[in-house]
Amino acid sequence: MNKTKLGYKIVIIIFLLLSVADMSFSQSFGRNKPHYTTFDFKVKETPHFDIYYYLKNNEKINEEGQYSELWYKLHQAVLTDTFEEKNPIILYNNHSDFQQTNAISGSLSVGTGGVTEALKNRVVIPLSFTNQQDFHVLGHELVHAFQYHIILNGDSTSLRSLQNLPLWMVEGMAEYLSIGREDPFTAMWMRDAVLHDDVPSLRKLDDPHYFPYRYGQAFWSFITGTWGDEAVKPLFFNTAYLGFRSAVDSTFHISYKQLDTLWVNSIKNYYRNYLKYDKEKTIGRKVISDANAGRMNVSPSLSPNGKYVIFISEKDIFTTDWYLAKASNGKIVRKLSSKIRDAHLENYNFLESSGTWSPNSKKFAFVAFAKGKNILVIKDTKTGKTLEEIKPPGIDAFTNPAWSPNGKYIVFSGLVQGQKDLYAYYLHSGKVNKLTNDKFSELHSDFSTDGKKLIFSTDELSMKNGRNRGKWTFNLAILDLETLKKTNLPFFPGANNLNPVFDKNDDIYFLSDRDGFRNMYKYEKDSGKIYQKTDFMVGISGITEYSPAISVSKRTDRVLYTLYNNNSYSIYQAKSDKYLNKEVDPLDVDLSAGMLPKPNPQATDIVNQNLSKLDNLPLVDPSQFVDEKYKPKFRLDYVGGGTSVGVGNSTFGTYTGLAGGVDFLFSDMLGNHQLYSRLAMNGEIYDFG
Repeated sequence: MNKTKLGYKIVIIIFLLLSVADMSFSQSFGRNKPHYTTFDFKVKETPHFDIYYYLKNNEKINEEGQYSELWYKLHQAVLTDTFEEKNPIILYNNHSDFQQTNAISGSLSVGTGGVTEALKNRVVIPLSFTNQQDFHVLGHELVHAFQYHIILNGDSTSLRSLQNLPLWMVEGMAEYLSIGREDPFTAMWMRDAVLHDDVPSLRKLDDPHYFPYRYGQAFWSFITGTWGDEAVKPLFFNTAYLGFRSAVDSTFHISYKQLDTLWVNSIKNYYRNYLKYDKEKTIGRKVISDANAGRMNVSPSLSPNGKYVIFISEKDIFTTDWYLAKASNGKIVRKLSSKIRDAHLENYNFLESSGTWSPNSKKFAFVAFAKGKNILVIKDTKTGKTLEEIKPPGIDAFTNPAWSPNGKYIVFSGLVQGQKDLYAYYLHSGKVNKLTNDKFSELHSDFSTDGKKLIFSTDELSMKNGRNRGKWTFNLAILDLETLKKTNLPFFPGANNLNPVFDKNDDIYFLSDRDGFRNMYKYEKDSGKIYQKTDFMVGISGITEYSPAISVSKRTDRVLYTLYNNNSYSIYQAKSDKYLNKEVDPLDVDLSAGMLPKPNPQATDIVNQNLSKLDNLPLVDPSQFVDEKYKPKFRLDYVGGGTSVGVGNSTFGTYTGLAGGVDFLFSDMLGNHQLYSRLAMNGEIYDFG
């Protein structure tokens, strides 16, 4: 039969997107993702995973393999699902490398800790600056791998079913299964919501005003704390299949409105017990807030002379920038750096890092991303001019800079081949010295007034003595810079003790969640006593639980803190005698206020029981792992499309027509080679018989 005569037309359009790791290719919204490095990936096969890596640290890779298998068992105990094929995990050495990945087509922000995509179920993650974060992010993303596996392999669900799942349900489930019910950081958000009568209904959880990770985690704590962990999989699957409202009735046999009431009341009733007043009683003067900056004002750094503070804010709405202000009254002096003015900087490392002043209060240094690496940017605080941009040799990723009192070097936390250590960069010679050399995390370093000692947070005691309810936590430690001898301070065991800073008397201010709240404390070096300096109902905090949020002047009597309150971050300042001075027992730790609700004490609790005994669970012997060369595994990822049918009548008879197409997407494991093709068809139905 003559195809032209029948009006039969088939159009095949093939777009070939071929790229290699060191080339840019088209991304969403017309932007190109930059690529600066070619990564030589290898493969470590474990019983259930293929780990793609280029890290030159076999001990760390074996550890990642062991933890992947451990999380597999933990999640399987709740989700009762089995991987028939090995699931891919793509591991990057640091966040800068991670942002260059081709496995994910869109751009990745500095706040993206990991991604799991549906087509190949690839878990794509970077290593971070803390061991706990590495462990948690891996567990979080593997929940997503289970979620995709359950939905895409279900009898009545498919890729399209994913659109029925609210973001807060998906991310909250990953947070709950990887963190559990004890989480002072999420509890802080819930107390804030109760204090300001802003506990969202289930419908409002879709509003981005309510951070899906925190509120979603609290939601799943409520669900499992009411019906037990056996409710997780049915509610998740039924939501994907039926939508959330119908899933509530199908799973629990109660109405959506009834569940909504139970949810709101559980949050209010639990946290109301921890709110002493109707309003947060602040200390000192509010100097930076939405009245003169934005709603997010974080990472404050007070100048050594106590006159100025530099902080990060989204004051201009469209960008997040560094600002210089007077510490006494918060008057904005100038914008020190912006991503518009310093366009070559891809981003700032502000989530868990602050900047540092030179000892003469004339310069300011901070960490930024540029050309696939972290760099140290030094600014003239008077003019905002960039004086130097430094790439410390051999250190691709670093954070938390601290300028020495003699002005000669800057100490920072570095991440090299999976190991987290403290390093000193010498400004004149450009040389780098390693100050620590161990498997422990070291964060938030600060110098004593004479420059001979360094205070910092480390997870050393927790990693040696064991986790607290499934988490490695931070103690404080002092490093003698002449002998490099480290002394761990063992107070508040099991709590997170972070952001330590020396004051002008070399006493140490720091943050701790030892009572389930996030407050400021002072350690007196001579007496060994600890004093609680604040007693807030919500808490002192930056964007994440590891964000620096206090700063102290080394020469004057001024202390700054960032208060999270009413879903915003404001900076306050006061003299030391304005704060509380309540002596507390160094061993007094009670995290009850940092728990998430469990309305039914009898509800089964597989997740938290397993997390509490993590240190006693067996790990897979690395001798079972197999080393393989990287193979692209180029294959079909997706088939989709649609059709339409039409019928028409005319003087010459009845006509039936069909139009549509089929889409094909092919790619390799790392996303370096992608092929998209479309088969389009247009004609009469019998032409396609």
